Amino acid sequence: MTYDFDVPITRKGSGSIKFDRRPELDPFWVADMDFASAPEILENLHRRIDHGVFGYAQAHAALNEAVDYYLDTQRGVKVPREHITHLGGLVPALSLAGRAFCGAGESLMTCTPVYPPFINVHHDGVAGLITVDHVIVDGLYTFDWDAMEKAVTPETKIFILCNPQNPLGRVFTEEEVTRLAKFCQTHNLILVSDEIHCDLVLDPEKTPHFSALQLPEELRKITITLLSPSKTWNIAGLGYAFSVIPDDTIRRKFTAQRGHTLSEINALSYYAAEAAYQHGEPWRLQLIAYLKENRALLDSFLAEKAPQLTVVPGAATYLAWIDARGIGVENPAQYFEKEAGLFVSDGAFFGWPGWIRFNFGCTRARMLEGLEKLVAALPK
Repeated sequence: MTYDFDVPITRKGSGSIKFDRRPELDPFWVADMDFASAPEILENLHRRIDHGVFGYAQAHAALNEAVDYYLDTQRGVKVPREHITHLGGLVPALSLAGRAFCGAGESLMTCTPVYPPFINVHHDGVAGLITVDHVIVDGLYTFDWDAMEKAVTPETKIFILCNPQNPLGRVFTEEEVTRLAKFCQTHNLILVSDEIHCDLVLDPEKTPHFSALQLPEELRKITITLLSPSKTWNIAGLGYAFSVIPDDTIRRKFTAQRGHTLSEINALSYYAAEAAYQHGEPWRLQLIAYLKENRALLDSFLAEKAPQLTVVPGAATYLAWIDARGIGVENPAQYFEKEAGLFVSDGAFFGWPGWIRFNFGCTRARMLEGLEKLVAALPK
């Protein structure tokens, strides 16, 4: 089957955060896509809806089998069922990890720029925050190992990794992930690896994703790996994710911290995830091809028409990280909002003021319209 990603879908007025939070603006900010989810997902949801009863739900057998199938075929690992915890989303899981393993006077650590919840979840508990900027080495953003060694303290308890990295679009190599895990082992840190974008690698042969699940056993036992079909199959609003935690003690502490603060996972979420993992691969592959072309066009368009904007090369996600400091305005996101009517993500929320994040997970025609507005508004 061929899927058409050029079909425009009107989202304004549907209760969408992306389109309805600031309806007067053209939105390219929050990380969801404008494409309809895979037909296989919609069909599975219709079947569940036709049942007519939506009581409290649990992971059903077909969902568990789909997760096993996904982990085996896509991540290359076989995971005991007891290592898996079903969750209502990854952001709550990040908060849960911070509260479970950081107490008063302790801290969590991450590298910036990064998805805003990474640098905010410590507020949910009593923990402090340590951030270290990513640095460019051989033309690619990576970890500043020396700075990390200087920043970590005996009170640091967890490190939160974003891989593939949002907003940089880096797919960290096996060497980088292994070195980070050894850093965590040396300093007695739990490595929380958020891999929500791992199925959105644009050229997996060139930049294969290396999961924390693939680490050697002695390193894997200090990890919490977080996964979800939400970004890839555009079902983020349904709220489903899961964690893989090999170590019994870490897993018990993590799950015990949930208490009564996390909502039940709704019945439809399980069925959407089941269809995505079991039947969504053909749709995903065509999506990746479409996003790859969008990315190449975005890069060439801005290189030709807006050389004062520096686009960071991205190997994954549908998000472009753009250095807008060269246009000479104090807040580029606010500038483009005022001058172009565009809603783009402000780099300050990622820890790097002066940058913007542009979502190209939309029809090619809409992306080009947004880029034209961006270029037309540039200071002369």
